[in-house]
Amino acid sequence: MHLKKSRAILPLLFVLTSLGVATPTLEVTFGPWVRASNDPILSPQGTMWEAAGTFNPATVIHEGKIVMLYRAQDSKGTSRLGYAESTDGIHFTRRTEPVLSPEMNYEKDGGVEDPRLQKFGETYYLTYTGYNKKDAQLCLATSRDLIHWERRGVILPAYRGNWNKGWTKSGAIVPDKIDGKYWMYWLGTGADRTDQMGLSYSNDLIHWTEATETPVLPRRPGKFDSRVVEPGPPPILTSGSIVLIYNGADDHLVYRSGIAVFDRSDPRKLLSRSEAPIFAPETEWEKAGQVPNVVFVEGMIQMQGRFFFYYGAADKYVGVAQAPAKSHGTDAAH
Repeated sequence: MHLKKSRAILPLLFVLTSLGVATPTLEVTFGPWVRASNDPILSPQGTMWEAAGTFNPATVIHEGKIVMLYRAQDSKGTSRLGYAESTDGIHFTRRTEPVLSPEMNYEKDGGVEDPRLQKFGETYYLTYTGYNKKDAQLCLATSRDLIHWERRGVILPAYRGNWNKGWTKSGAIVPDKIDGKYWMYWLGTGADRTDQMGLSYSNDLIHWTEATETPVLPRRPGKFDSRVVEPGPPPILTSGSIVLIYNGADDHLVYRSGIAVFDRSDPRKLLSRSEAPIFAPETEWEKAGQVPNVVFVEGMIQMQGRFFFYYGAADKYVGVAQAPAKSHGTDAAH
């Protein structure tokens, strides 16, 4: 294993900003990120369902192993979800067949994309994008073993919402109830055709109600998140906050990662967000692929005193970064 400290990775004990106003330094739950491998940990293989790309992974710890569900794309551009597992967080063994393939009309031809995982009780909840080459919509499936999935349908339809006028994607569910409700950050498209972050709540994880009249985390002109503001992995809860890694793209569609911190008692209330990105494309395989200049963090686990952050690189590969875990104020890491 090779460790490389990136020039683009900044310590997370830094001054965050809220609505452009500097706030005191906040201690969040992990330290500076370093790449845990100089090379992709998952790459396209074969000539079939994962020939063109393996990227944008979700991760959980299940039965003592790290399980990764990753988006795999064939040469025709259709996406399926593959399954891989690891004991060390770096080296993964894949199943030979996908665990979720397009079946419904809302997934036809385009496929199932960009998973996030959250567990409540004994059930895993998988949010993913269903894409039929016409519309992309946020969907849900459930499982107890991460291999056999029951579809629950589209949970946030496209072209509906208080401010969303386009597609819906990227459902990052908060790990515990707040005020008796489940909460989920997601991506929608505003009237100006930029992609920003919304927030919804639910009593049953199936039926969702929008919680704000405007984006809960808007884009910022002139910054690294001027064009896209998209949730990353499910958030971390601390004693007083909700810590959300998000993926931002600028006007040139270069994707970098940032941190947004919301109030633990009110997921609508933004406390702070990073002024500069904490992670950016730097290696050749992050800069060149199916889509250039992309790091897209989507999976996260905590193990042996460290956080591992799993990301898609250039819409072709999976990479991993790591950071030391900090014990103060953290309730749980999922």
